[in-house]
Amino acid sequence: MSYSIDPALNRLIKQRFPAEQSAGSFFPLHGLTGLTAKVELERVTLLARHQRQGHPVPGVDRQREYRILRKLSQSDLTPPAYGYADNWLLLGWLPGETLNEALFPGALDAVVGELARLHQQPLSGYPLRLQTLLERYWQLSQPARRHCGWLRALRRLQRRGEPKPLRRALLHMDVHPGNVIRQQNRLRLIDWEYASDGDIALELAALAAGNALDASQQQALTERYAALQQLNAATLRQQMMRWQPWLALLAASWYELRWQQSGEETFYTLAAQAWQRVRS
Repeated sequence: MSYSIDPALNRLIKQRFPAEQSAGSFFPLHGLTGLTAKVELERVTLLARHQRQGHPVPGVDRQREYRILRKLSQSDLTPPAYGYADNWLLLGWLPGETLNEALFPGALDAVVGELARLHQQPLSGYPLRLQTLLERYWQLSQPARRHCGWLRALRRLQRRGEPKPLRRALLHMDVHPGNVIRQQNRLRLIDWEYASDGDIALELAALAAGNALDASQQQALTERYAALQQLNAATLRQQMMRWQPWLALLAASWYELRWQQSGEETFYTLAAQAWQRVRS
């Protein structure tokens, strides 16, 4: 079933693809941080991503996403970025199937290879300030939900300050099976909405924590990455550990805000579990 296209998106499509005779077909896709849709035109298939205005998500900015993807346009790491206007980002559609959770551990080597290639690209000029991001989640939350455990964890990290980066690079910061597409000869990363400049160890720690990698998988991950980037694996592991409390609070804050914005019980349960990990 095809849906009608938002007039602002339609204007952007006509601006970027004036030869197309019709607006094409519009198919909404499942997304957690705003409306995402597949747009099929006569000659090209596109991905349209909208900036949610009523329910802001800290760290998500479609204009920044567009500019970063444009900077990466010659890298063969990202989908084509065709335009941004009126809170709509227009990208090329990448064909392929997303990985499922069962296949993800077996694809870790290839995923690490993609990350190593990404981390060798020039910095984007958009630094990730994790402390500011965590503070923004607190500010956006409902006052009644700002519990003491949250405040204690936030203040503890504020006093400590972010770890000094082991090596700064352009990061993806949202690598999980649903954001990895398998094509014929390689894997491709999609959903670049959190991309920004930061510590490579933060990216790897987020990959490990977000995908619940066990100790042996984490060891293989760090050793593989260290070999590709000519780093000491033990030093890399130590730096990843320094970021763990920051990522634990980030995950809890994210689930908490998503529950408050959506009212979905799944996010309530995930938030409760994440807060338990922060307290432990």
